[in-house]
Amino acid sequence: MTIEVCAYSLESCINAQAGGAGRIELCGGLGEGGTTPSAGLIELVREHIQIQLYVMIRPRGGDFVYDVFEEEIMRKDIALAKKLGADGVVLGILHADGQVNIERTKALVDFAYPLKVTFHRAFDLTPDPVKALKAVIETGAERILTSGQKPSAIQGKELLAKLSKEAGQLIEIMAGGGVNHTNAAVLKEAGVHALHLTAKAFRPGRQKFFPSDISMAGEIPDERSVLYSDLDLIEAIVQTVSV
Repeated sequence: MTIEVCAYSLESCINAQAGGAGRIELCGGLGEGGTTPSAGLIELVREHIQIQLYVMIRPRGGDFVYDVFEEEIMRKDIALAKKLGADGVVLGILHADGQVNIERTKALVDFAYPLKVTFHRAFDLTPDPVKALKAVIETGAERILTSGQKPSAIQGKELLAKLSKEAGQLIEIMAGGGVNHTNAAVLKEAGVHALHLTAKAFRPGRQKFFPSDISMAGEIPDERSVLYSDLDLIEAIVQTVSV
């Protein structure tokens, strides 16, 4: 079973590889749930990391209905990720009613070729998961990242099992959302093909002085702490699913 680490820094990517993960989803925009990372980060990660590298293609936070300018940004970012040596990209476009936008998503999947594509957790915002599964298959994406349309994957394990059965060999189902070494075995039994986690931990930042009433983020994590993917947590889940 493949373990994919959602990483926001080179440090996290190095820990992912050292811990035995098989793939990285590289993101920026932590506070927005993941957006396209910088070109500098992609390039540096590719220089240091040999495992599969998938780059998030999401031009902003918020919903997954994009205008023509945002779609053009996505194309530029896909082209850049390809140039910088990514193995795949992570994306997804919806209609206003929450249905998968097959035509526009497929156009990006085709544009990304030969890079592979993961359809991200926009899937969890669709009204009919079985219909959405069939739609994503039609786009040509190779896998779906989903929590089973629940706040966490362990809560959505029944739907994850159903989707895995429905998918068969047509597309991979990857469980994400609150995944860790304590629930990995249960999710593996549900029949998913891969597990996705941040393995997040926080450490104090290097800066010592902070005004008490000012924050750039306004919420956790704030400027006083740094998020990273913890090596021990990655090793723990890799060992769990290897049993």
